[in-house]
Amino acid sequence: MPIIGLAGYSGSGKTTLLEKIIKHFNSKNWRIAVIKHAHHNFDIDYPGKDSYVLRKAGAQQTLVASNKRWALITENDEPSQEPDLSTLVSKIDQDQIDILFVEGFKHENFNKIEIHRTELEQDYIFLTDPNVIAIASDSVKIADCPIKQLAINNSQEIFDFITQYANSYRHD
Repeated sequence: MPIIGLAGYSGSGKTTLLEKIIKHFNSKNWRIAVIKHAHHNFDIDYPGKDSYVLRKAGAQQTLVASNKRWALITENDEPSQEPDLSTLVSKIDQDQIDILFVEGFKHENFNKIEIHRTELEQDYIFLTDPNVIAIASDSVKIADCPIKQLAINNSQEIFDFITQYANSYRHD
């Protein structure tokens, strides 16, 4: 299963770009999964819902299901430790998808596209991360850049790059 990440600093536009890319893949009937890192405490259920009450009562795992969707909520035993990406990938039903996108997890070792916005004044991730295989940026081309450079506002170009990556991976 091809896995490709979008990594960048907060405010770089990872989610906005991923939304556009997913729409391109959906138009080609690809089945997509996404793992997204959250930097804060979050709930997908909320006070007053049965799942929330049961989870707060002490359930380590709560699976909520309907005819439209299901979601598994798992409490971390070690909340001070970030979840391991390989563990999360193992939770994905890989027989049901064609490509897995990972948003965030920029410090993990997997192939990713750096999302870079000049206005954020952050260092380039690709300079220290050999797993960055391309950079999508809003700035002019970087001289002597050893990786593929993409225009952050050209989702078709990024889709084409990811499709080529995924197809070569799937045929290996």
